[in-house]
Amino acid sequence: MNSRPCIAVLGGTGKEGSGLALRWARVGFPIVIGSRDPERARHTAERLRGTVPGAELIGLSNAEAAAQGEVVVVAVPYEGHASILQSLRDILAHKLIIDVVVPLDPSNPRRYAPPPDGSATAEAQRILGPETPVVGAFHNISHLHLHNLDEIPDCDVLVVGDHREAKARVIALAEAIGFTAYDAGPLANASIVEGLTAVLIGLNIRYKGHGAGIRITGISKPAFPTHKTKDL
Repeated sequence: MNSRPCIAVLGGTGKEGSGLALRWARVGFPIVIGSRDPERARHTAERLRGTVPGAELIGLSNAEAAAQGEVVVVAVPYEGHASILQSLRDILAHKLIIDVVVPLDPSNPRRYAPPPDGSATAEAQRILGPETPVVGAFHNISHLHLHNLDEIPDCDVLVVGDHREAKARVIALAEAIGFTAYDAGPLANASIVEGLTAVLIGLNIRYKGHGAGIRITGISKPAFPTHKTKDL
């Protein structure tokens, strides 16, 4: 029996959500793909199982996925961010929430367009309330790095939020799939981390790149720490 926490990915049929699901499934986490369209979620889960045979991957509606997940990743388009959190608030209560959503200007993805709360992560924390820990992470990781399982990630993950233990768990989850992750401070820093995504998109466009990322230098930290199940 798998003793690792079940991870639900809301919006898991998208490029970022499915990439994270694929990476975690490959290292043994049970994964539930969530979608507004359960049939699409099932097709995505089936496709990912073809890449990692034997992985525990199923597809359900967003609500069903949220109910099953101990850890819930929010990877929906920003347009549906607030509405899905409001509709699932009771189901998500007291779970660990990882928000990867970045609000960008629909007319120009090179521009960050923060909501009134200042960031998508802060918006999620307000909606879900202080008793449900929301951690922002993976905003600056291109889906290209996630889907290519032969690639050793050459970029780092910045983790933000006001719940220290929750951030430590998210750092462990990031490092479990090959990333070096750092505690980048409180929830107030989420706008900075999310906004870097717009900068990276602009760099990709300007320099005809693919999957630009960030690296933290000047800090001595093991590249690929190993964590016991209890740490996750």
